[in-house]
Amino acid sequence: MHPLFADSSAPSLPLHVVPTEALPDFLASQPEALRLWLQQSRFQAALGDVRLIPGADGVAGAVVGFGTPQARARLRFGLARAVASLPLGAWRIEGDLTPAQRDEAALGWLLAQYRFDRYRSTAPEPMPQLIAPEGCDLAALQAMAAGEFLTRDLINTPAADMGPAELATAMADLAQRFGASFTAITGEALLEQNFPMIHAVGRASPRAPRLLDLRWGSAGPQLTLVGKGVCFDTGGLNIKPSAGMALMKKDMGGAATVLGLAQMIMQLGLPLRLRVIVAAVENVISGNALKPKDILTSRKGLTVEVNDTDAEGRLVLADALALATEEPCDVLISMATLTGAARVAVGPDLAPYYTDDSAMVQALEAGAVAGFDPVWRLPFHSPYEPVIEPGIADLDNAPGYGFAGSVTAALFLRRFADHPRYMHFDIYGHMPADAPARPKGGAGQGARALLGALPAMLGL
Repeated sequence: MHPLFADSSAPSLPLHVVPTEALPDFLASQPEALRLWLQQSRFQAALGDVRLIPGADGVAGAVVGFGTPQARARLRFGLARAVASLPLGAWRIEGDLTPAQRDEAALGWLLAQYRFDRYRSTAPEPMPQLIAPEGCDLAALQAMAAGEFLTRDLINTPAADMGPAELATAMADLAQRFGASFTAITGEALLEQNFPMIHAVGRASPRAPRLLDLRWGSAGPQLTLVGKGVCFDTGGLNIKPSAGMALMKKDMGGAATVLGLAQMIMQLGLPLRLRVIVAAVENVISGNALKPKDILTSRKGLTVEVNDTDAEGRLVLADALALATEEPCDVLISMATLTGAARVAVGPDLAPYYTDDSAMVQALEAGAVAGFDPVWRLPFHSPYEPVIEPGIADLDNAPGYGFAGSVTAALFLRRFADHPRYMHFDIYGHMPADAPARPKGGAGQGARALLGALPAMLGL
């Protein structure tokens, strides 16, 4: 599935966008028949509310409410509600929108085209298409939507069809499409090449663990992305209850999101060198499963006491981050569906992130606004460092502190990401309910914000 705008030369129908406060003036400017129709149908210009305009040969256009400023602040992509109510064909937006409102409307329309139809016996119904509003960056908007579609597809695919091997195939396919290189280290070779914690987490599964590595670009600053690819997480011997496993096909959401961002970067041909590292494993149970109180020696040489086998994501990321720092890069970013504590802190709609670099913060916050991709900074609070130091080993993967679970997990990762320009995202990767342009299911978080931030972060 490819998000596309309609051909700008195609015959199109007008979609009049009317803010609530402008409704009286809009009604006064319309022919009497349309004015009466809108009044009799109780059109109040609520955000996303649609009325079709009848014409001699069928539908002559439509009117959609843009709501109040307060309503727009409370609901991203509100205009995308209209897409499902419009007849097939090409549509053009008419109305006095700011450049940011125009971009949001266009991106929301593209994102609303997404359907996960892999397991349906019937093809999805086609959707109405939008002629890109004048002044929009078509290439950027289509790249953002295409990258998001990839992320959603990867997360939505059940674990039976999206294990470490299948995630490797998806990454290899992405590399081939854009002329990137791809390598994978699999199974026992992880021990031979010093990825002991990735191997330890994934060894209980018959689906061998992997370290996946994609490289693209030959000039410019280097961006390295690291993603958590836990394709299913039972919790290991600290097994989750059944309710806790219900969404665990999404535990590779960090990997899915960095791959979506990588696609955006490569599709746009940004002038940089890109490296993407993914630790792909299943955390399941067998006789050789990782055990509570085991002590692992990481790639970096730090020892880790395993106090909870369900805190496995930080273990595999630690080896991947250690690899990432073994060669110079200008910016290092990790993404993971890492902690429930992050969801308690900010809920499912915000992407919390950590960094010690104030310039990266400024760039990311601006990118989040431009990409309609909200983020929220949480602290690398160094006074909590003793919490992750158990005494028997260098580090504890699951301290029984009872507080600041996302912060202590981020501090754990920082021990392995020895880089001054490091940023970590603790994302959710899932929409718990349908929302405009964001159906229930897999969702990317932070990728569009990062895409907008990269020029400032890397001096592009």
